[in-house]
Amino acid sequence: MAHILIVEDEIPINELIKRNLNLVGHRCVSAFDGKEALVCVRQHSFDLILLDVMLPELDGYEVFKRIKDIPTIFLTAKNSLSDRVKGLTMGADDYLSKPFEMLELLARADAVLRRTKKETASFELDKIIINFDSRQIFADGKVIDCTPKEYELLETFVKNRNIALSREKLLELAWGFDYEGDTRTVDVHVQKLRKKLGWEDRIVTVYKLGYRLEV
Repeated sequence: MAHILIVEDEIPINELIKRNLNLVGHRCVSAFDGKEALVCVRQHSFDLILLDVMLPELDGYEVFKRIKDIPTIFLTAKNSLSDRVKGLTMGADDYLSKPFEMLELLARADAVLRRTKKETASFELDKIIINFDSRQIFADGKVIDCTPKEYELLETFVKNRNIALSREKLLELAWGFDYEGDTRTVDVHVQKLRKKLGWEDRIVTVYKLGYRLEV
């Protein structure tokens, strides 16, 4: 998993981001102003920086100018086109406007880490190996046959492991924003995944909400 620096001066937001990144397995360091961020960069090696633009001491753009070769996602309440263009033309890997959903942040971070080869291309649990590049699932070296939607659902669980996901959110992430089916289709696919993978105790039911992959 990745080592991530979170540079955000609002303590509740910083802690919330850190908690969710920790849940999916990342190691995080928090900084609360621009100068502190630069100190952290000198003292540690990071795979990714989540960098707020509006910071005390030095703003995010100035911090970014002094950081070399570390993938960066700007986080900011500024959502104008000019602000987004400025961040991206400076060389940032992505730009996320506040307020944002935590699952979107996790997905953006995962995408950047994949592109920069800082995130593994596979996931292993209980002798089950998931290869993200080939979209194949193996158990004891043998391929487990899954439908495209079963795979999408499984990858959604893995990327958001230890996080409770509602049926509606699973439909959105695995089926797409325009899916208009019944949420019971999630239950059917979950049961199939549990049986195929032997993960009856891993994909747990969250009462009155949905499901969570426990790792």
